[in-house]
Amino acid sequence: MSSLVSKITDSEAEVIRVLWKAGYELRIADIRKTLEQTSKWEASTIKTLLRRLCEKGVVLATKKEVFYYKPLVTETEYNQYTTQGLINRLYSGSAKKLVASLLGSEKLDDTDIEELRNLFKVGASDEHNS
Repeated sequence: MSSLVSKITDSEAEVIRVLWKAGYELRIADIRKTLEQTSKWEASTIKTLLRRLCEKGVVLATKKEVFYYKPLVTETEYNQYTTQGLINRLYSGSAKKLVASLLGSEKLDDTDIEELRNLFKVGASDEHNS
């Protein structure tokens, strides 16, 4: 799946996010209505982006009375792939360096840090149980 996700551009990601947020297949009119609130794209641009997503195999178009679109990759899959790409590009593949950078930049408050501690504890106990 990662090879499919790797081909999603930033503009295409904006379109597929509309589908993820809806949680069900949408008509192009519904997608366009949502995107009109956040972008200045013409209808033809949105149609082109949807066509590209379908060609890449990450969105499925189904013809009914009109075309309906649904994602074939999940938001989680996309986020995991792009996060790993970020870590690889900026931190030489080291998630530890990413976390250290976040801690050093004071972008995390005490609540965030506590939530991360709990996540690390869960991850560590999962590894011990394997």
